[in-house]
Amino acid sequence: MNYNKTNNLLGWLCFAIAAITYTLTLEPTASFWDCGEFIASAYKLQVVHQPGAPLFLMIAKIFSLLAGGDKSKIAYWMNMSSALSSAATILFLFWTITALVRKVLAKRDEEITTGKMISIMGSGVVGALAYTFSDTFWFSAVEAEVYAMSSLCTAIVFWAILKWEHHADEPGSDRWIIFIAYIMGLSIGIHLLNLLVIPAIALVYYFRRSNDITSAGTIKALLIGIVILGIVQYGIIQYIVKFAAYFDLFFVNTLGMGFGSGVIVFALLVIIGLTYGILYSIKNSKAILNLALICTTFILIGYSSFAMIVIRAKANTTLNNNDPDNAFALLSYLNREQYGDRPLLYGEYFDSQPIENKEDGNVYRKGDTKYEVVGKKYETVFDRNTLLPRMYSRSPQHADFYREWMRIPEGSSPTFAHNLGFLFSYQVGFMYARYFLWDFAGRQNDDQGHGNFTSGNWISGIKPIDAARLGSQDHLPPSIKENNAYNRFYFLPLIVGLIGAIWHFKRNQKDAGVVGLLFFFTGLAIVLYLNQTPLQPRERDYAYAGSFYAFAIWIGLGVAGIAEWLGKKTSYTNASIAATVLCLLVAPGLMAKEGWDDHDRSEKTTARDFAVDYLESCAPNAILFTYGDNDTYPLWYVQEVEGVRPDVRIVNLSLLGTDWYIRQMKDRVNSADPLPITMADSKFVQGVRDVIYYSEYTKDTVELKEIFDIITSDNDNDKVTLQDGSRENILPTKNLKLTINPAEVLATKTVGPEMKDSIASTMQWTYNQNYVTKAELAMFDILAHNNWKRPIYFAVTVPSENYIGLQKYLYNEGFAYRLVPLKPVLVDSTRQAPELLNSQAMYSNVVGKFKWGNMKNASYLDPESTRMIATIMKTFNSLAEKQLQEGKIAEAKTTLNKALEVLPEKNYLFYFVLHRYYTADLLYKVNEPGKANKLIEDTANYIDAELNYLADVSQNKPNLAMNDVQLGISVLNEMIKTTEQNKQSELTNKLQNKFKSLEARFSGAGL
Repeated sequence: MNYNKTNNLLGWLCFAIAAITYTLTLEPTASFWDCGEFIASAYKLQVVHQPGAPLFLMIAKIFSLLAGGDKSKIAYWMNMSSALSSAATILFLFWTITALVRKVLAKRDEEITTGKMISIMGSGVVGALAYTFSDTFWFSAVEAEVYAMSSLCTAIVFWAILKWEHHADEPGSDRWIIFIAYIMGLSIGIHLLNLLVIPAIALVYYFRRSNDITSAGTIKALLIGIVILGIVQYGIIQYIVKFAAYFDLFFVNTLGMGFGSGVIVFALLVIIGLTYGILYSIKNSKAILNLALICTTFILIGYSSFAMIVIRAKANTTLNNNDPDNAFALLSYLNREQYGDRPLLYGEYFDSQPIENKEDGNVYRKGDTKYEVVGKKYETVFDRNTLLPRMYSRSPQHADFYREWMRIPEGSSPTFAHNLGFLFSYQVGFMYARYFLWDFAGRQNDDQGHGNFTSGNWISGIKPIDAARLGSQDHLPPSIKENNAYNRFYFLPLIVGLIGAIWHFKRNQKDAGVVGLLFFFTGLAIVLYLNQTPLQPRERDYAYAGSFYAFAIWIGLGVAGIAEWLGKKTSYTNASIAATVLCLLVAPGLMAKEGWDDHDRSEKTTARDFAVDYLESCAPNAILFTYGDNDTYPLWYVQEVEGVRPDVRIVNLSLLGTDWYIRQMKDRVNSADPLPITMADSKFVQGVRDVIYYSEYTKDTVELKEIFDIITSDNDNDKVTLQDGSRENILPTKNLKLTINPAEVLATKTVGPEMKDSIASTMQWTYNQNYVTKAELAMFDILAHNNWKRPIYFAVTVPSENYIGLQKYLYNEGFAYRLVPLKPVLVDSTRQAPELLNSQAMYSNVVGKFKWGNMKNASYLDPESTRMIATIMKTFNSLAEKQLQEGKIAEAKTTLNKALEVLPEKNYLFYFVLHRYYTADLLYKVNEPGKANKLIEDTANYIDAELNYLADVSQNKPNLAMNDVQLGISVLNEMIKTTEQNKQSELTNKLQNKFKSLEARFSGAGL
């Protein structure tokens, strides 16, 4: 058999299997999280959030051209760029595994026997396909995100160093090292994870070039690799730009030249210096210096993709995050300064108190003719610090979590031992090992876990082991058994990988150490570097895909290890065949079977359709305030790419606190007019009015325009003197009002003529913060000067604290609350104020216009989609209840039947039971007893199964999930009352029996 031909053919076969898998399970449109932003930005080559991904955007743009003129297919083809990148990753993984196994089983020029060939190729196929069907990698393979392409870069460079090692004695072999440097430079324009391969590459280089391999030499080579990693990460990526920025500062501010002149001079000096160095190294036969300089040159060539960021920022694209159109803005962009900093090696505890702010340099911004100092950078000094700070966040939410997780009593301070405990138990155990075991042991469900036993855990499928961790597994509830992500691998892929790792260390310790180093640096080293706080907004397993890639190599090597053991009992050929077949079944075969249903997104369009619903909730030419990623990025996608409702101006409140974003809001975009922001740029530039603090000077209710004029005034008479002698603007009152001109409100159709008498003469409210950031300042400006010319909305997912106190004037019209100047609804102080809604507009939107992402029939819904189901159920229920209050029974029935038509029958999360009960109660009221009974019975069965499971697993944990227990018992009790009232006696009896049974099981729990 021809080794090279077989190796190539089987490698491409693995590529084809992966490509077909990812194509069949590909999401047909934009996904949640960053995908919408990436697709919108790639389509028009715009600037994404820090630190940017210019090469990814340019490649995705090329793929978008395959859609032809069909804009609805652009997202699909950009998703396909990830699918094919992931398939190519599998190709290089196959070749990497076969190269490693061949080194163990055959000498360089030895003829390979049939048995060894089968063992080598079987190892490659099993390892490559195991990674193909691994949870984390598969997730990123079917959406337009950077991690698939980043994984490809990692796979290429690791394969390339093995190619170099094989050809190292041949002339010109160092071209492989240069190739690696170029790929790494390119990868910077995608994601930085690829750089973590450098220490492993350094070891391969040392083992191949050194004639005398020692422990000291190995450690030295490792340290050199880490130093090179640091040089690339900081010296090239950050300090090259930093030096360019300070050159520009000198040329602009001192020499009076134009912006960018210093950058050009610095670039020329770098080019001249590298050219001279390369020529010098050639002339003086300094091979290592020559290789280092050429590699640096090629890294910089690859890194040059970031020129696209500056070029497009200067073009002032619609999406232009941070506006990095000059050297200092680009430096801030690359350093991710918007996201703040975190201590790594030395820093504070979560309860440490600041005692000093040490000055740490100037903050520069681009002015009209020169760079201006807008403030100082400060480093906060704390009273208590520790090595390796892990519990450092001073957020009250995080502090409470730290105390609960590490059992630190209130009033006690954490210790270094607590820090290490949190590192190993939470950051390593929960935020890494849990993800690792998802991929290779099994998964309980896809509900996001925050340390609770009912969500996001790994599970093997072996009852005694899972029962020891999670409690009894005898009566698993629907939330686990019916969850598509309930994947049971029985530890089998993990066991094969461990066999492969043991065999590898036994047979070739050096190569095993290299793979182990790759495993460490792309896994545990990232844990140390990220230093994650608890309560992350999403699962973060994608950050560790490189580590799982390394383990997949060992899964492949497990075939060779098992074949060697079986070879002692039968012929090596038969042993290799048996090992390959066995491992194909217990690793990739099992992983594909269990994982297909929770990775098949081919029928789901929720992110795209919900984005349309947000926009369709708005009247023409509206201003829509959003807050997070998932109520913003998909909306950017449908507007920028598909052209849906380009008249609506999306305003992300998380970004509105920056000067660059407010400036962009003053420009016309697509069909949307500029926001009515009257402030001159000088009023809100960085360093000016970053925070305006509240200091009560009057209890009177003051006109918003007057307050706005005061807090934006540059007149010293409108400021107060602070302790340091400076004079600053302050917010003198929280009692605000807007005087209403009814004629304006009616003329702009904010309120229909039938509601004329309900228009308030003034809107009065209490501002709900003790300070005003740029975001609230811009909102004040908009509210004060809009004069009801444009409708103003808040997305329903915006946290209520961001309403700035306007709740009593916000009316639900679907997926957004509209600001309407109607007289406030008077409510008894003992009762909760009802949700305000415009039933006519809401009915038109929810029943007539909205799309529902094929939620009911999609083979899989991701966690973000399922979490939205509660919002959607609440929307339908609120609308139907309001329609019943207005006597519109027929419309209420249509609303509820529409809900049953579009919402999944499956109960995804426990807290849905309350919304489902409300739906059933309303169905009785519109004379749909059959549908109500079915919903009641299904919900009761769900509660019964869930609570009996909680009773099983909480025998040794009496306080476990008591909130769920209390909710379930309460809803069941209410359903009994409702069925009694509606004379459904048979169903009532069933419910009472369930209630009594559960009451007996939890009688000692204080219910």
